[in-house]
Amino acid sequence: MKALLFTPSVPRYLLSRSLGKRTPLWLVPLRLVEVPEPEPPEGWVRVRVRLAGVCGSDLALLFGKSSPRLSPFFSFPAVLGHEIVGEVEGQRVVVNPLLSCRERGLPLCPRCAEGDEGLCLNVAEGRFSPGMLGYCRDLPGGWAEGIVVHPERVYPVPGGVPDERAVLAEPLAVVLRGLRLFSPEPDAPVLVIGAGTIGLLSLVALRVSGHRGPIHILARHRVQARLARELGVEEVHRDAGEAAEAVGAKGYRPAIGARVWRGGFPYVIEAAGSPSSFAQALSLVAEGGKILLLGGTGSGRWDLSLLWFRGILVQGSYTYSAEDFRCAVELLPRAEGMERVVTHVFPLEAWREALGVIRRREGIKVAFKPA
Repeated sequence: MKALLFTPSVPRYLLSRSLGKRTPLWLVPLRLVEVPEPEPPEGWVRVRVRLAGVCGSDLALLFGKSSPRLSPFFSFPAVLGHEIVGEVEGQRVVVNPLLSCRERGLPLCPRCAEGDEGLCLNVAEGRFSPGMLGYCRDLPGGWAEGIVVHPERVYPVPGGVPDERAVLAEPLAVVLRGLRLFSPEPDAPVLVIGAGTIGLLSLVALRVSGHRGPIHILARHRVQARLARELGVEEVHRDAGEAAEAVGAKGYRPAIGARVWRGGFPYVIEAAGSPSSFAQALSLVAEGGKILLLGGTGSGRWDLSLLWFRGILVQGSYTYSAEDFRCAVELLPRAEGMERVVTHVFPLEAWREALGVIRRREGIKVAFKPA
């Protein structure tokens, strides 16, 4: 079957890390190849992939922005893709890509026993190589024509939900877990930094879950700002200063560096996943406020003095529990219009064109249609 195989190397990683998204596409360690169809372990099911999204964490791998400290928990070469909608015997399903204790044939660790499989202690142990689907060399991810999945990790797609909305179930589950831990006051202002997939889905999740307070978003690119308004955000800001002024924060100019404020937003969601966006979150959150890290900020240098000086609480959130994923699937029928976030769909053969669209900021969520 056809698949996109990611085969990294340390020299390529270092070169891509220095070049970032200026990395020539011929240097990206991704190739369209023929691979054997995976043999499902006993009791598992085959899934024919209909659509598979390109995630920010995939891009971090491809362009050398992922943290080397996380490398023990993934295994390569691997077929990428963990945002997956497919078919099992003619029924449309979405796939939870986690490979935790149960799939690895191990007794449940304390986190899995609590139902929080996203924090499984055994992601690098057991019957498979480290990583979840899309980051595990033993099992292909969704950038392939077919995958195999444990039956408890597949969820029927509710009737009437288009594939382009269903493929967002996985990142929506990421957002739902983060909001569950973050628990913003229902009438409080919230600032979302970053209007990519995670940022826009944060808008959707806040509204569908009943958040009544004003939602602001910091959007750097025109297509992001347009989609944010279409999804119902109250205020779209072009820069940090504009966002701060919208809530009456008072600006001060330090001896060196960017302006800082007193006042700000009681709740800030960092959804862009860059060192600069984390620095903005530290600056724009109010004294005693909370920051939710959803964007996979990665490595960088930060001045953390504001964290101490302003009494800020930071909540990190990665992946989801099975309950979060189930809630994301159940929410899909109510999230009308969310499919607008999927702006481009490509066949596997056009992967360079797909990455070009992402690099030029011409869309939001790009997906592959393998079949």
